[in-house]
Amino acid sequence: MKHLLYAGAAALALSAGMATAGSHLAGEQVTVFGPWLGPDQENAEAVLAGFAAATGADVRYVGSDSFEQQILVDAEAGSAANVSVFPQPGLAADMASRGFLTPLADGTADWVRENYAAGQSWVDLGTYAGPDGSDSLYGFFYKIDVKSLVWYIPENFEDAGYEIPGSMEELIALSDQIVADGGTPWCIGLGSGGATGWPATDWVEDMMLRTQTPAVYDQWVSNEIPFNDPRVVAAIDEFGVFARNDDYVAGGAGTVASTDFRDSPKGMFSSPPQCYMHRQASFIPAFFPEGTVVGEDADFFYFPAFAGKDLGSPVLGAGTVWGITNDSPGAHALIEYLESAEAHEIWMARKGFLTPHLGVDTSVFSDPTLRKMNDILLGATTFRFDGSDLMPGGVGAGSFWTGMVDYAGGKSAQDVADAIQVSWDALK
Repeated sequence: MKHLLYAGAAALALSAGMATAGSHLAGEQVTVFGPWLGPDQENAEAVLAGFAAATGADVRYVGSDSFEQQILVDAEAGSAANVSVFPQPGLAADMASRGFLTPLADGTADWVRENYAAGQSWVDLGTYAGPDGSDSLYGFFYKIDVKSLVWYIPENFEDAGYEIPGSMEELIALSDQIVADGGTPWCIGLGSGGATGWPATDWVEDMMLRTQTPAVYDQWVSNEIPFNDPRVVAAIDEFGVFARNDDYVAGGAGTVASTDFRDSPKGMFSSPPQCYMHRQASFIPAFFPEGTVVGEDADFFYFPAFAGKDLGSPVLGAGTVWGITNDSPGAHALIEYLESAEAHEIWMARKGFLTPHLGVDTSVFSDPTLRKMNDILLGATTFRFDGSDLMPGGVGAGSFWTGMVDYAGGKSAQDVADAIQVSWDALK
């Protein structure tokens, strides 16, 4: 059965009257299905309007807050959109293995390697096994989020004479200095209702990228090496260097698991500050005090790598991956359009967009905060997707979350990792 949302007023014909710059797809309808509604849908439609103007295609976008369920229904019914926008690569990989995705055009992987910062990382993240078991590039990443950020209050740092650390060793030294000065370096909170524990998984993922090679990270995420591998246990304990140190955490280590992640950064804004730093993704300013101006009242720096481990500048994050779910010339043309700087700059000039595209004009960013985050992304030597989002739900959104709560509560990293591996084995 055709996806009803593609009919009627809900489907916006983006190309009406816009086929002036090109017409090689004039008359061809290209449908796009994605997770965006509201402002993000408007932003996506602006990009697709650019594609329509460049090609003459009749482009129609539909968004859904039930994307993950609906895309499977549509694919199994043979009525999927030409191009689908996946919030994470795990579902895309599953659909590729079932024959519901079409490999991208020859040469796309080479383009990504040459034109995206940490290009091989994006090729790896978009390469999946097809129905015959062979690997092909099925996914094109477009619109990225960065998680490897530390938030702070510039005025607090200036008053205390603290400088932005350039390495993990310097970050730990700064934390020790803050303690020596009578302050508390960190606010950390893992509370999130039924999802309590997830903020700690981001910490562990960042520590895996800072202590192990990208290949080991990938093996961990896929369970090619067990969760209780000594390298993973060591990464959990690197998180513990911060979260299980009473001197390091506002309220003491015992409050980490019970403090709601939305409330945890507020200690930076008290006077005197209850903490000086907070590690969290780019969305956290939504929970800062009303009226906070990012870049002035609060700012961020890159969660640094260990200088002594020679692993470059890894960045942890997330993003959307675009795949062809109903093959057509227009579908391939849309992916090709996403390679253009224009396709990125249209959204850059709006809100909520980061890109690893090395050819964009970053002065186009409407928000200097986003431009600064994007500089971190462009400086990445490795990018890896949030590991827990790629693991089976029972682990990544289950035992990994609860295990981190247990760890914050005093259980050993080894015992926690052993229990998570048992839960993974139970899924096999």
